[in-house]
Amino acid sequence: MTNKEAVVARTNIDLERRKAIGEKRKARTRARILAAALELYGEPNGLYTRVEDITSLAGITRPTFYSHFSSMEELRTALTYEVMHSFLEQVAAVLDRIDDPAERTAVAIRHYLHRALVDRKWARSMINISAGGFVFGAETAEHALQTIAKGIQSGTFIVRNAVMGRDIVLGTSFGAICSILRDEADSDCPELIASYTLTALGVAAERARHISTLPLPDISWPP
Repeated sequence: MTNKEAVVARTNIDLERRKAIGEKRKARTRARILAAALELYGEPNGLYTRVEDITSLAGITRPTFYSHFSSMEELRTALTYEVMHSFLEQVAAVLDRIDDPAERTAVAIRHYLHRALVDRKWARSMINISAGGFVFGAETAEHALQTIAKGIQSGTFIVRNAVMGRDIVLGTSFGAICSILRDEADSDCPELIASYTLTALGVAAERARHISTLPLPDISWPP
């Protein structure tokens, strides 16, 4: 290797190192922004979180915020994914072992509401982040839509279409979590809400009550 080639090689190595350092720094900053946003959205008045609130808590400038997110809407979308994805994966893994759409729906509702009962910060952040978008995020909405569609196809659910059924499930769960945060819900709220939701979807009341009180498969709740 000539001296010129050695210089070029060293320069390329230095550039790669700088690029890697820059990417790590950018990832750390993004993580700080998301952590600050989650902290703020988990507060009682989190719905009114502003860019200024996030930059102040994260210790960054507005230009730095906008170098990572083009808007608060984009931030909420990213934050919903960060908060919900791991939990949704845990729930989905359980649902994959259940064929009956009614049982799948009841298990999903109960897991979300039981977590809300014991993890109020998570529950509040989900309510605040969901404002103006899909309740509990697009991933959860898509899973609910697919389950309802299968239920309609099999004759388990009697609703006009899957979108309407999805809205019944997510909207009712959203309202129940709001009641939990206002201390208006009893400890058996997850089971009752699951039962009433199944009834609204067309499941016979007695069967809905039975399905909603079956042993609930355990899952781990990621932070």
